[in-house]
Amino acid sequence: MMHLMRGQGSMNRVVRRLPVELVRTYEKMRKLASANAVVVFSISNCCMCHVVKSLLFGLGVGPAIVELDKEKNGKEMEAVLYCLVGDGEQPVPAVFVGGKFLGSVETVMSSHINGSLVPLLKDAGALWL
Repeated sequence: MMHLMRGQGSMNRVVRRLPVELVRTYEKMRKLASANAVVVFSISNCCMCHVVKSLLFGLGVGPAIVELDKEKNGKEMEAVLYCLVGDGEQPVPAVFVGGKFLGSVETVMSSHINGSLVPLLKDAGALWL
């Protein structure tokens, strides 16, 4: 089974840090990330979120996009993402590829520049060419 986090140890650490009321939200997000090749958790008016979505669309990827400001439980999802990314980092955009957390805009852009993003997307089934 694929996980929302990079590895089993990371997942356990995040789940342990989550308040009990966020565990159900975490599980929902984990299932969504596992069911789609690429998922972007975004805020609709965030410029960095726009950059990541534009890059993915430009590469021919059709990611599942969750606009946290338009979701009923968007604040809870954002709280889960804060636990995932760590202290002091912005939680959005949060990009998951193949059920695993890739990172935010910096990680996505550096992966694109160094050439590792496209193979990752191909391995996840998000690109066929």
